[in-house]
Amino acid sequence: MKIRHSLSAALLALLLSACATTPSPSAIATLQGDAGHPAQTQGWVDTRLYFGLGPADQPGKGISETAWRDFLDKQVTPRFPDGLSVLDVYGQWQGKQETKPERLHSKLLVIDYPDTPENRSRIEAIRAAWKQRTGDQSVLRVTQPADVSF
Repeated sequence: MKIRHSLSAALLALLLSACATTPSPSAIATLQGDAGHPAQTQGWVDTRLYFGLGPADQPGKGISETAWRDFLDKQVTPRFPDGLSVLDVYGQWQGKQETKPERLHSKLLVIDYPDTPENRSRIEAIRAAWKQRTGDQSVLRVTQPADVSF
């Protein structure tokens, strides 16, 4: 019985040690040496911009998908060509003169970048371009520190 217990313990230890392996090469950052996509970052931020496209319950009103992509191509991509993400979202906004929130079809733009005055200025230029194009009062910006690895 004692030998059987010892063999069971040894087998269990062997099985557990097989589970604790080093990460596969594909799990490690692969883009070392690429300035736009570093393996490790320091001083980067994650910025999320929320763009209202139009009433959620009236898809024909507001900014079309074609017009959004044109804005993205002309105003955003040239400023952040290394990469970004766009998500379709639903949101609500209550302006100063409104008595209830309006429900909006929206786009969420996510950009991760080195936190420099130049990049922050690029973000503000995107916000200003959208407000000028649409007459919107605001483009919500949320920026926080980011630990990024590619």
